[in-house]
Amino acid sequence: MSFIRSLATCLTAGTALALSLATASAASHPLDGLTGDEIKAVTSILNSSGTADGDTLYPLIELLEPPKSEVLSGTTPDRKAAVHMFKGGSFHEAVVNITDGTVESSGPLDGQPMVMFAEFITAMETALGDPRMAAGLEKRGLTPEDVFCLPLTAGNFFTDAEKGKRLMKVPCYVNPTGSNFYAKPIEGLFAVVDLAASEVLDVIDEEPVAIPSDDWGYTDDEIAKRAPLREERETAGVKGPEGSGITIDGTQISWDIWRMRYRTDKRPGVVLSNIDVKDGDRWRSVLYQAHLSEVFVPYMDPTSGWYWRTYMDSGEYGFGLFLTPLRKGIDCPSYASFLPAMIHDDNGNPLEIPDAICVFERNIGDPAWRHFEVFAQGPDSFVPTEGRPDTELVVRSASEVGNYDYLIDYRFKQNGELYVKIGASGLDAVKGVNSTSVTDASAAEDTKYGRLIAPNLVAPYHDHYFNFRLDFDIDSPNNTMMVANIVEGQAPEGSPRKSFWTVRNDMVKSEKEGTFQISSFKPKYFHIMNPNEDGYLGYKPGYMLHHGSVAYGPFDFENDPPFMRNRYIENSVWTTEYKPDERYAGGKLAFASDGSDGLATWIEDDANLVNKDLVTWFTAGFHHIPRMEDWPVMSTEWKTVHMMPMNFFPMNPAITIRTPKDAE
Repeated sequence: MSFIRSLATCLTAGTALALSLATASAASHPLDGLTGDEIKAVTSILNSSGTADGDTLYPLIELLEPPKSEVLSGTTPDRKAAVHMFKGGSFHEAVVNITDGTVESSGPLDGQPMVMFAEFITAMETALGDPRMAAGLEKRGLTPEDVFCLPLTAGNFFTDAEKGKRLMKVPCYVNPTGSNFYAKPIEGLFAVVDLAASEVLDVIDEEPVAIPSDDWGYTDDEIAKRAPLREERETAGVKGPEGSGITIDGTQISWDIWRMRYRTDKRPGVVLSNIDVKDGDRWRSVLYQAHLSEVFVPYMDPTSGWYWRTYMDSGEYGFGLFLTPLRKGIDCPSYASFLPAMIHDDNGNPLEIPDAICVFERNIGDPAWRHFEVFAQGPDSFVPTEGRPDTELVVRSASEVGNYDYLIDYRFKQNGELYVKIGASGLDAVKGVNSTSVTDASAAEDTKYGRLIAPNLVAPYHDHYFNFRLDFDIDSPNNTMMVANIVEGQAPEGSPRKSFWTVRNDMVKSEKEGTFQISSFKPKYFHIMNPNEDGYLGYKPGYMLHHGSVAYGPFDFENDPPFMRNRYIENSVWTTEYKPDERYAGGKLAFASDGSDGLATWIEDDANLVNKDLVTWFTAGFHHIPRMEDWPVMSTEWKTVHMMPMNFFPMNPAITIRTPKDAE
């Protein structure tokens, strides 16, 4: 830093800091996330130029990716940052060139960015400081000191009262005496807070509902008071390899036939780029980039305290912002490599989250392939099963968004397949009710939109949707999507066979043709291929987007605001032409969005997709019907997006796995 201070005598602080970082920036990969020093440089450059000042707050500072053509050409483009700022009572955006220390552009932000930590605190304090909230608590035998409040995004229901406002709705809970912060909701009382004005616009205070008495803690000591813990035992677990096959060089992870780069962004969390697979001696591109695009969690309770709970967890809160440190032996094997995540705080300072990513390989106890040949056996000889063990690479992170914990895995297989796995755990969102049993007179009304899971607690029905942006580059950016439809076959005349299926391959020619629902009654597989490459046996090499976990609901995408804002869940698969500013299915700015930006609007121009740079979007989803076994914490439930090579390799890549020395 002394070098920076000496330069500052003849240069502005922002330019000096940018120059001091120029060498480091040039040495990093163009898709690496911003370093702590680069984040500092951004705020310094903005302050030096007068674009920001010491009171400016920052909802977002992230890498502005250079043009894809520059990255693929191997050039060293300037390091730039995209910035959202809160200054002078309004939001602004800017592009900062870190390399040359300039602000390339700045202006008002057309919409609202992610919520900031400071806004959470403001909303809590503002809500509890309102006399109407104090009166509502007093009516329930409580004081503001007895409770904590949870600011929640209010969505946007297109009313005049909401227009132009930055709103959160703030319900409260009785302060926990143990580990469970959500066990005692104060139902029927919440504040509507205008974050910009720091004031309570309204307090909804309905008829008081019984407050649960059980603390429902979930630590060992708390559980032991409720039921005996199981006997201690040596867990089977996964055992670490004597010598790990993983190499982590800066931001590049290499393992077996795979290599990729990682970073963390504040909104999507982990971003993987330049995902390549090795075919013989040749490294081949599969995906330019893969990352979480949006998470949508709508609750199916239309009552006043719940209808607005339709969260866009990634775009409104940020999966990167809420990355949590992973725990050895629980979240990941103890032998895993643990990596930090670099984001920033509200003031634009670097904020490192330790152990936010774990990387490990594991033998999952299954065969990668096997065959026992009965015809090879003889009366005096035995030929054992031929096979190989299945080992995989896992890149894992976990974000806690309110009561839910979400694990995001990228799992790489030795046969060239790739899985995205979403693990949902944490705590059910619960509402207080008067019923303590389904036999109570009030139970029918109390459980109209959910399930009684504990005395005085109903968990409302809800959905989880996870959209992933998958930028396939099969050997090069220009690809084509083919849809392999399973259709009824026509038997030749005279054949005794009366029914069978065959495959009809249809080319996706435009963006409007590239949207699909998935049904087991009309099975189809999505094949992203490179029409410009001649692969093995004359096939065009590709990867298949296999069926994943999908869910659909009876939603009104034309008239119901939450689903107008998240119309991408109408179809599981969307296909668009690559555009660098189209990163998030729910639009650039999710907070209080109106649905005018996002996948459903991007395809309106119906761009040609034949032999183009394509992006495929997949929404994995599931309906959650709560049950008593979900409480007090939920078992982790995994959902899947599955990608597999399709005529990409000359044979099964897993055939070259060696037989382990300890095989019997």
